[in-house]
Amino acid sequence: MRISKWLGVAVAAIVLGGCTTGSKTETRFEGAAAKLGNGTVSSYGLVDANNVPMAIGITFLAGTLDALPTEPSDLHHCFDANGDGKQDILTDCILGHEKVIPLPSELARRADLPFKWALLNWNPNGHIPPGVYDVPHFDVHFYIEPIENIFALQRGTCGEEFLRCDQFAIATKPLPSNYIHPDFKSVGAASPAMGDHLIDLTGGEFNGQPFTRSWIYGAYDGKIIFYEEMLTREYLLSQPDNCSSIKQPAAVAIAGYYPTQSCVHYDANRKEHTVSIEQFEHREASPPGS
Repeated sequence: MRISKWLGVAVAAIVLGGCTTGSKTETRFEGAAAKLGNGTVSSYGLVDANNVPMAIGITFLAGTLDALPTEPSDLHHCFDANGDGKQDILTDCILGHEKVIPLPSELARRADLPFKWALLNWNPNGHIPPGVYDVPHFDVHFYIEPIENIFALQRGTCGEEFLRCDQFAIATKPLPSNYIHPDFKSVGAASPAMGDHLIDLTGGEFNGQPFTRSWIYGAYDGKIIFYEEMLTREYLLSQPDNCSSIKQPAAVAIAGYYPTQSCVHYDANRKEHTVSIEQFEHREASPPGS
């Protein structure tokens, strides 16, 4: 991954002022962009007149949902797990296509905002478990953990997502109970170049409803490392415009602004979709288990 290239794009991000009425009530910052399908995906952030974060998210410009890759993997992360000296895409590589998208530097550099970069994954064939998430969909991760730590997680032979075994043990280490909402559980879905995925088993897709979108917390070494919105291509094409409340943990390990809403919007004038975390509230750090 050409990390330095992406970071350079983020540093050179263009700052745009935004207004919802005649007066300046919010400011929009534009971040890095990447090609996908027949369009581009990019990051953005909104702050209010008092510089309080309002939203950070990913924009899917017109054409992005068309002509998406159909190959099982983009070969970004491959590891000869069985030591046979050969590369088999289906067994040695992470399935799916990823785009690293740094957040606008005006937000990523803030000490009071834990989220620093985004990872967008396109899964043309979905993924486990079968009958639930095995439909074409996107994973939109908003990361707290530095990128070098995430990309150090290698493919191996342990768990449902085949993580290196020593890293799998660390990834699935239980979180202090006050750092995670009780509905979210580890199901062994610790992935290379991502981390463990804590799933809400009370969600509709596990209770007789088709999967359209789902909220996930990411973990590694007993701490939350990312927030994730997972949603299908079909759902995005329906042009939704709604928000859902994020089930909040009782406490956070790092002080700063955290979102309370997960949103999917469609702007008919701009012909673009956005997937965002919004309605940020400042939280103080608490010790584990308190």
